[in-house]
Amino acid sequence: MTSTPQFSVFMPQMRMDMATIEERVRAAEASGFHKIDLMDHLNPPLLPAAPMYDAFVMATAVAAWTEQVRIGHMVLCGQFRHPALLAKMIVSVDHFSGGRFDLGIGWGSVPDEMERFGLGDEPPAVRAARLRETLEVVQALLTGEPVNHEGRFFQIENAQQQPTPVNGHIPIVIGGAGRKLTMPLVRDFADWWNCPVYGMHELDELIPMAGNARLSVQRAIGLAPSSAAREEVVATAQRRFGDWALVAGTPDEVAEGLKADREMGAEQFVLQFSDFAAPETLELFAAEVIPAVT
Repeated sequence: MTSTPQFSVFMPQMRMDMATIEERVRAAEASGFHKIDLMDHLNPPLLPAAPMYDAFVMATAVAAWTEQVRIGHMVLCGQFRHPALLAKMIVSVDHFSGGRFDLGIGWGSVPDEMERFGLGDEPPAVRAARLRETLEVVQALLTGEPVNHEGRFFQIENAQQQPTPVNGHIPIVIGGAGRKLTMPLVRDFADWWNCPVYGMHELDELIPMAGNARLSVQRAIGLAPSSAAREEVVATAQRRFGDWALVAGTPDEVAEGLKADREMGAEQFVLQFSDFAAPETLELFAAEVIPAVT
């Protein structure tokens, strides 16, 4: 476990205009957060008519708006892009950002989204197998060497791409806790394992399955600036997120909730704020919660 945990803002690029997203991204960096994570859907889950921007366009925008924070997704859908295109997009954002890109990727958490948009209705085992092959091809292409690959899903013949990643390696983040489909991918590819909260009570059994991946936890946060505001903030957070993965209350209460995850081995927190990461909330979290957790 590292001595200082990392804190990432999960900022789904939906229901906000571009100026608002920029304001909140800049506030996150100014407040000292380690990373900005975006989402990757063709329309927002549960809110199909809500506006939402493309995952890679937004990653490039975040890179342009910032100088230090890392940039990633929670998570890209492996079904959406051919691995050759994905590799080129990854390394392009990596270079544009000066080597600040992390590859967060999964095999698709909203299967009806793929069916609605004509991307097939493959069962989870097939999607997981496709993601494995996608990562194999991406990693090969990122070496900059010619690649030949004859697989179940993709055929690559003497294909080569340049440039290679700025720092030689792009960290891979894989989320989930499924023992049969997801944990083998974590073991074989991931630098970071984003464990959903429902898997935290099984950590003793799951951690040995994660290989060398470090533990990341995703939490929904309702942060009240005062005791007087607590009831309203908690109610809003519960309405928006339910109780799943929620830590809500005053700064002291939120810090205590995250300390429990820290004691279980979490080295990184991916945080979605109930007020869409308002700048004043990010500043309060950085000033009062982060020092208490670290």
